[in-house]
Amino acid sequence: MSPEGKRLLNIIILGFGFMFMFTAFQTCGNIEQTVLKSFNSTEFHGSGYTSMAIIYGVFSASNLIAPSVVAVIGPQLSMFFSGLLYSGYIAMFIYPYTWSFYTASVLVGVAAAILWTAQGNVLAINSTDANIGRNSGIFWALLQFSLFFGNLYIYLAWHGHVHITDKDRQTVFISLTVISLVGCFLFFLIRKPDAEAAPSDASESLTTELIESDSTASSPQSSLCSQALDAFVQAVKLFFTKEMLLLSSSIAYSGLELTFYSGVYGTCIGAMTKFGQDSKSLIGISGICIGLGEIIGGGAFGMLNRCNKFGRNPVVLLGLITHFVAFYLIFLNIASDAPLAPEEGTDLQAFISPSLGLALFCSFLLGLGDSCFNTQLLSIIGFMYRENSAPAFAVFKFIQSIMAALAFFYSNYLLLHWQLLILVLMGFLGSMTFFAAERMAESNRRETDYDSI
Repeated sequence: MSPEGKRLLNIIILGFGFMFMFTAFQTCGNIEQTVLKSFNSTEFHGSGYTSMAIIYGVFSASNLIAPSVVAVIGPQLSMFFSGLLYSGYIAMFIYPYTWSFYTASVLVGVAAAILWTAQGNVLAINSTDANIGRNSGIFWALLQFSLFFGNLYIYLAWHGHVHITDKDRQTVFISLTVISLVGCFLFFLIRKPDAEAAPSDASESLTTELIESDSTASSPQSSLCSQALDAFVQAVKLFFTKEMLLLSSSIAYSGLELTFYSGVYGTCIGAMTKFGQDSKSLIGISGICIGLGEIIGGGAFGMLNRCNKFGRNPVVLLGLITHFVAFYLIFLNIASDAPLAPEEGTDLQAFISPSLGLALFCSFLLGLGDSCFNTQLLSIIGFMYRENSAPAFAVFKFIQSIMAALAFFYSNYLLLHWQLLILVLMGFLGSMTFFAAERMAESNRRETDYDSI
């Protein structure tokens, strides 16, 4: 197989590994608040929103050490061991206790930081300036198939169930645990790209970065400590660069809307009694629609990247418009108290008669808009910080996860219309700063091209 083919295969394997893992984890996050409301036990007192806030809070803090871990044990083992902790969190729902619920939340927060830092490292190492956008789109589309398969399973398993029984819960989470473990072991199929066949000096240095990080297991202890410290220092320095500060607003917005589409909106649909007795199973259908939007967006923007003469800005602008339309329609269609409704749901309605078709269309728009922002963020960070990919993606996930934690926290208290207002304001600010960062990236690229000539 040619070196280019090997790198593309690595990206595809990476996408499939994440697809299996997040088929389990995203489905878990989508249904856990509803599941825990139905879990009758005097020994358990936990909130799905609080758990996700803990996960993303620990996630954000752990991003400070994640580059060091990836540097020491390599991206492949980093992803495998992190995946095992994800599987443990999912397995905990088979029979949850309060202590195990929140302990697992802390552990998966640490695992998430290491997992996503390693993912960004592998993505950048196996890409060039010419195909980083394509590879980001391929990875994102494969990842988002997780929303389709997992939520289809939830719909079929819970169809016609007004109340989620212990048997329903245990059957679902045993299945999800097995699916997650399959994704963990797929990471062992990723192979190191050939350093001598790298198409450019930049990608050759990145390949060297992977080889060095994979070989550290046999290095002296002092070398490991030095490498870990260097990775941490690089992450801190990158956080304060002008480009990353500009991107921080759009990254922060991606964290807020991640919370909304992955945890809050599905709960809102499940709480709307006016959608009928099947409203719980509609959480799965909503997740499928989000996944379709993600897959179409990720695939389209990845494939179009090679012929896009206008840069990343039009895609981000499309994402902003798509999300604004979705937020307005949700404001009209979903009751304001839906995020906080008890297990019985809410009988209130918003400004129009509740429409299930409109609610599911908004799910699709949320997924499509999310793919616009995330594919372009992955692309621009991989392009601008090619030679420091692991620290750069750690900073990206640090900002994103701390905002997701904040959003899951306020989701316990804020009515729907206040949550939508926060998203609108941050979406506008994040898009404006992204446009400025893209102009800076394009200017730097032209200067590099001129110098090479």
